[in-house]
Amino acid sequence: MKNNLGAEAENRRTAKSDSAFRTISEAAKELGLQQHVLRFWESKFPQIKPMKRAGGRRYYRPEDLVLLADIRSLLHDQGYTIKGVQKLLDQNKGQLPSEVAVASLAETVDGPSDEASDMAYSTGTAGTPDKTVLANLLGELEELQGILRSALQQSEKNT
Repeated sequence: MKNNLGAEAENRRTAKSDSAFRTISEAAKELGLQQHVLRFWESKFPQIKPMKRAGGRRYYRPEDLVLLADIRSLLHDQGYTIKGVQKLLDQNKGQLPSEVAVASLAETVDGPSDEASDMAYSTGTAGTPDKTVLANLLGELEELQGILRSALQQSEKNT
């Protein structure tokens, strides 16, 4: 029977400091992502440049992990698209603004643009989109479609 002191000592020996480099498996685990996602993001975001050792083994620096965590937050939590994050990085010379700035820029770079879009990101208890929000959005879209149809008919009559 092992005592807890032995487990704590083992954890201290295997735990890495915040400034240590991480392998792709360690980085993926820390970020809650799959390894192939990190490789894919490397192809989409040139700012992600892990060090590569012999054999192509990747080592992520602490600043790489910060950038990856920010990208993950924008894509998974805030609803940005890959193009939206790329645009945000391009506008800020390869850097992501602070979290406060990112939240305020959400309206300008491919993020939620109005209250209806913000509501679309809310989810039900099962992690699926909220049906009432979707129903409201569908109603608004149908209303807009009717407005566009009548405007198109009006313009066809005038020509």
